[in-house]
Amino acid sequence: MARIKNIELPGEKHTCIGLTAIYGIGRSLANTICDEAGVARDKKIKDLSDEEITKLRSEVDKQMVEGDLRREVQMNIKNKMEINSYQGTRHKKGLPVHGQRTSRNARTRKGKGKVVANKKKATK
Repeated sequence: MARIKNIELPGEKHTCIGLTAIYGIGRSLANTICDEAGVARDKKIKDLSDEEITKLRSEVDKQMVEGDLRREVQMNIKNKMEINSYQGTRHKKGLPVHGQRTSRNARTRKGKGKVVANKKKATK
């Protein structure tokens, strides 16, 4: 099994798909990394040689991924919260940030629905 940036890459997947297990690497960046490293995209990770893994590792090191990227994103969120921007206030309140409606959805951000006491159905 290959380890890049302290992430164990899944051995049964193709190289371009397996690289997406690293935070900050999507499909297009994975394809670019494979091309620059000279590694076939459709080769399974378990079949890679040590030399190819070293090339991939050096290409991934050029990108901002994993801990550095997570830290950067958290710092950006903290900065927005400090300057009281609209997005920062939404983060503070735990509401959706990008303009989604909240009257019916947004359960992921808002959490489980709260029960309102003494609400009875109207009788006929």
